[in-house]
Amino acid sequence: MTNSIIIRLILAADEADWRRLWTGYLEYYETSVPEEVYQTTFQRLLSDDHPDQNGFIALAGDQAVGLVHYIYHPHNWRLDKVCYLQDLYADPSVRGTGVGRKLIEAVYAQADADGSPSVYWMTQDFNHTGRRLYDRIGKLTPFIKYTR
Repeated sequence: MTNSIIIRLILAADEADWRRLWTGYLEYYETSVPEEVYQTTFQRLLSDDHPDQNGFIALAGDQAVGLVHYIYHPHNWRLDKVCYLQDLYADPSVRGTGVGRKLIEAVYAQADADGSPSVYWMTQDFNHTGRRLYDRIGKLTPFIKYTR
């Protein structure tokens, strides 16, 4: 299946598919966001006014089957910006077929092209399916996240 998967930037015409996929992602993590956040996030992903906020969509034929959002930001220990891979989602019907890997690799390639070779992300400890991929394509760090 991975040979037939196309990864491309999210376009305005993708809003319904993007919304369906991002809703699936949010539901997986047992959370939700208000309508205003959906609208604002989608507009930021498309806007030239927010060049550091980006997204790709994965297509199998004409069906959207995955998405990834990534954000560039300054880092105090580096001169170049780093890339935070914020949201990654593959539709359950295509999990295990390489869609997630292709989405991560697309972010890696874009970050390299943009001069940001550092890409990082977080996941929850219960995301066993995702972590099997992440252990193969990334490096687990010893950091623990705290939040307010």
